Amino acid sequence: MNIREVLALNLRKLRQVKDLSQEELAHRADIDRTYISALERSLYAASIDVVDNLAQGLGVEAADLLKRPALSGNKRKARRPIRPSSKLL
Repeated sequence: MNIREVLALNLRKLRQVKDLSQEELAHRADIDRTYISALERSLYAASIDVVDNLAQGLGVEAADLLKRPALSGNKRKARRPIRPSSKLL
């Protein structure tokens, strides 16, 4: 997942959790609604200033918009270490 996709995923998720429309977030962040829509679809790369404005509009830290999601399902389970059997000793 590239950084645009990470931003898009987090932006949409946080906006929905805060129960904000794209229009309301645009007003809070002083950004055009169509630009927010494009960011949520990974069409544009946002400047650091835009990321900061979006974060302030959402009431989160800018870093929260750029955090990669935790791996799920694809991650292999760690194997347990092999313990020597007492029968072999």
